[in-house]
Amino acid sequence: MNSLYQTSIHSLPLLGHGKVRDNYAVGDDKILIVTTDRLSAFDVVMNEPIPGKGKVLNQMSDFWFEKLGHIVPNHLTGVAPESVVAPEEVEQVQGRAVVAKRLKPIMVEAVVRGYIIGSGWKDYQDTGSICGIALPAGLQQAEKLPEPIFTPAAKAELGEHDENISFAEMEERIGFELAAKMRDVAIQLYKTAAEYAATRGIIIADTKFEFGLDDNGVMHLMDEVLTADSSRFWPADSYQPGISPPSFDKQFVRDYLETLTWGKTAPAPALPADVIEKTQAKYFEAIERLTGEKLKA
Repeated sequence: MNSLYQTSIHSLPLLGHGKVRDNYAVGDDKILIVTTDRLSAFDVVMNEPIPGKGKVLNQMSDFWFEKLGHIVPNHLTGVAPESVVAPEEVEQVQGRAVVAKRLKPIMVEAVVRGYIIGSGWKDYQDTGSICGIALPAGLQQAEKLPEPIFTPAAKAELGEHDENISFAEMEERIGFELAAKMRDVAIQLYKTAAEYAATRGIIIADTKFEFGLDDNGVMHLMDEVLTADSSRFWPADSYQPGISPPSFDKQFVRDYLETLTWGKTAPAPALPADVIEKTQAKYFEAIERLTGEKLKA
C-alpha cells in the first residue's frame, strides 16, 4: 500500500501541517483536512510513515461522527474532498480527507478516562488522584474507574507536550458555561461510544475530543474522534486489571520507544521495519473490529 507522509497540494492555500494532518483553506468558511500516514508518539513526529494509517483514521472518524451526530453538531460539510482539489491532486485526498466547517478551535482538549492507565496511572501512584481528582485507594493498573472522569489538557504548540490542567483552570481559560458544556458532552460521547465498542469486543480505555465554535458560538465536535490515535482501544477478550493490556493503537510504538535511551524530544529515533508492520496491522485490525468493515481503498 502506498503511503503519504506529507501532502503537496498547490490548488488550495496551505493553512499548516499538524502532527498528522495537513490543512488547506477551501474558501473562507471551509477547510480541507488531509490525514497523512505520519505518526506522533510522545508529541514527537516519527520519521517513517505507517502505510494506510491516515485512511484508517479518516474512516474511523467518519464512522463515529455519524454515530454520535445526535449528541453534538460536528464539522462535516458533506462536500467531497476530490471536488475541491486539482485532478492531479485527487490521489492525495482519496479516502483520507474531509472538507470541514472552518471553526474557531477551543484551546483545551477534552480528555475522558474510563480506565486508569498511562499518565493517569503514574499520577495516581504518586498522588492517589488523576489531575487533582481523588480516586479510591487500591486501584490496579488498567482497572475500570467507578465512573468516567474528565481531565482537560491545554493544547501545546507543535512539538511541545500538552499540559494537563485542572477543571478550575479550564473554567478560567474558556469560561464556566463553555467548560461545563464541554465536560458534559465529552463524557456523554465517551459513554455512548464505549457502550457500542463493547458490543464489538473492544474496550475504550480513554480518549480525547476537540471542539470548536462556529460564527454563532455553537460548539461543534471537530478534528478527529475516537480514532486509534486519540484513544486507547483494548481487546476485551484479553483484558485483565493489573497489567498494561495490548492495544489497537500506537501503544506498540510507545512501548518500543520506552526501551530506548531517548529524551522524547525531536529528532525522533528510527522505527524498525517490524515495528512499522506490526503497528500498521494494529490499525487495520482496529477499523475492522470496530466497524465490521475492512479499510475502504
